[in-house]
Amino acid sequence: MKSKINTMKLTALGMLLFVFYPCRAQDVRGENTQWHGFDRYDYVISETTLQIKPVKATPQEGNGVKAPEKGTRRCIVVVPKQAADGKPWSWRGCYWDHAPQAEIELLKRGFHIAYITTDPDETWDVWYHFLVGEYGLSPKPAFIGMSRGGANAYTWGTNHPDKVSAICADNPGLSQKSLMSMHLLAQNDVPILNICGSIDPILHNTYAVQGVYHANEGRMSVLIKDGTAHHPHSLNNPDIIAGFIEQSFNEKQSEQPIFLPERYVKKHFYLTKAGYEYAESEKVWISRWGPYFTGSYDKYTFSLEGVEGSVTVYAPKQAAAGNPWVFRCDRPDGNSAVDGELLAAGFHIVVAPVPYNADGPILRHWDVVYNYLTGKGFAPKPVLAGRGAATGEMYVWAIENPDKVSCIYGENPILRASTAKVQPIDNLKPLASAKVPLIHVCGSLDPNLKTQTGEVKKRYPAGKMTVVIDHGRGHYPTEPNDPHKIANLILQTIK
Repeated sequence: MKSKINTMKLTALGMLLFVFYPCRAQDVRGENTQWHGFDRYDYVISETTLQIKPVKATPQEGNGVKAPEKGTRRCIVVVPKQAADGKPWSWRGCYWDHAPQAEIELLKRGFHIAYITTDPDETWDVWYHFLVGEYGLSPKPAFIGMSRGGANAYTWGTNHPDKVSAICADNPGLSQKSLMSMHLLAQNDVPILNICGSIDPILHNTYAVQGVYHANEGRMSVLIKDGTAHHPHSLNNPDIIAGFIEQSFNEKQSEQPIFLPERYVKKHFYLTKAGYEYAESEKVWISRWGPYFTGSYDKYTFSLEGVEGSVTVYAPKQAAAGNPWVFRCDRPDGNSAVDGELLAAGFHIVVAPVPYNADGPILRHWDVVYNYLTGKGFAPKPVLAGRGAATGEMYVWAIENPDKVSCIYGENPILRASTAKVQPIDNLKPLASAKVPLIHVCGSLDPNLKTQTGEVKKRYPAGKMTVVIDHGRGHYPTEPNDPHKIANLILQTIK
């Protein structure tokens, strides 16, 4: 019943706006004041009638805002000198004028800035529709939320995941309901940036969001200020925040690759390894990771007729000449630095299907994938790659198809395959006859080094196998100490 009443209220409000505010945005602005050199317009929303009335901020409020009278909400719009294309805007839902440097920078970039007093309820929806309908602002605002404001951003955002362009949360609060709904933002491809102090008592909120967001393949970036607590908020140099919000709003849909079938799912892939550097503007060391700092790549998952299991293709920004690609059966993750290097070099990364109803891969299904992709212009000789025992599965396909392999790359490889009649370590002759180059990167403490890579090296022709040993590393982490060096080695091997 309450939902029906709320809908009636919103409908009534729309009629009231049409009656009283039928003209352009400037007709509903009322008298302006100044906010850090920009025109500011203030409003009051009745919590009972949901009517919006323009008011003028008092001189005593200055750049701030006084608490609203009981039963009302205070609202603010600040207008840029020249609105950017699409009329983007940033929304703050708590602590107006506290550490406003990011909003001031966004105003300079053509963003409108909006505010409404806490916490999200139907008045927020009314305010949103007013700004979109009467001011003509973009239907997808960005959020800057500090502490409780971060919680508010996540609350409204998860309730309206299709109406958000980005969220920047600063040492944010978080409700259990928002955390459990975070997958909705990921499904709508909403980029998130969290900025936190390393000793903030609610830092765990950011890690909780990150866990859910990564699990749902959403794009989340994190910046940690080493040694800072819940305050100070924001950054002295707001370029990172403003740049993140501006970039998120201006993102353009990438063209659909020609290798895709009619039905597919698009996600993103990015590395999560943290960088650590001194931020002169903040006078602190910062750690930062995620797609805003490292870049991201489109990831496509689809099915092929006659193939059990899905195919996943990670696409480079620009394919290299000849359309080189990597064929593997284990999925890259945020630590797959060599895959990141190869994507940057123009390789596609292809994850072969593994069925639900078998003990391992079905090689004839991999043949279908290979034929499909080479028929779409992929190179006839991919790099085969894997980590641990997944490398063994790729060895089996390579042994069956030695003329279709440019090289094999393994990280701490184990040459065991679940469905092979003869284990690949005992069946290397077809690869040796075809002179397929092998590259193994191993930790010196990996327990499989001697029995696997050491044994292959004894059996393989001299000059056709390269072994790189990372001293002091065990089986994990599997990624090499110098991924750039290894990626270059692969590139040189296949030329």
